Amino acid sequence: MQLDRASVIVTGGSSGLGAAVCSALQRRGATVANLDRRPPATPTGDWHKVDLADTEATEAAVRVIAGSDGVDAVVTCAGIDHPGPLRDIDRARWEGVVAVNLLATAAVVRAALPSLLARRGRIVTVASTLGHTAAADATAYCASKWGVVGFTRALTAELKGEVGVTLVTPGGMSTAFFDGRDERYKPGPDAVLANPADIADAIVYALERPPGVELRELVVMSPVETSWP
Repeated sequence: MQLDRASVIVTGGSSGLGAAVCSALQRRGATVANLDRRPPATPTGDWHKVDLADTEATEAAVRVIAGSDGVDAVVTCAGIDHPGPLRDIDRARWEGVVAVNLLATAAVVRAALPSLLARRGRIVTVASTLGHTAAADATAYCASKWGVVGFTRALTAELKGEVGVTLVTPGGMSTAFFDGRDERYKPGPDAVLANPADIADAIVYALERPPGVELRELVVMSPVETSWP
């Protein structure tokens, strides 16, 4: 894919990994549409205010973008978590994690698919190490990210030869993702977290593969990541 001619939708592009992906794509000349509830601190592409937990509104926003400029690629970076024992987390918060992390991923892909098929585009979904293993007090997050892994692998089989699909599994990153948590749910003082810009570079690398070459799955993290394998 020639990114200087590509239109790319990025979810969660106002902070963390999503913002790093938007910046990396812009540097390569791509047209970027950022779907997020909040505006980015530093403008990177066109911001579309969308609550990704609302899948109907999410699909509608993607259809508008696709109908205007078309879509060559989708990168689903948006992710949230509310850690804690299942018995202590209210239903709305638990289901909100699944909605943003999993259901919005499917909603964006579904709405963009006609354009992606027409342009033989690419899809990059973002899972987590907790999409391959499990942790206590993370039932919603694990359920959603395991779902992203299963969804992406099934999508890969479904779209084989039509749309490129890559599953990216990052380890812990140095972002605001852990801000505001109880201390027991934050990385320890000795934790070495990955730079989101490095994960973003891996995502861009997957998007830029020439015709006939696809990266199915990437695991990218600090060399001393404790949650993998």
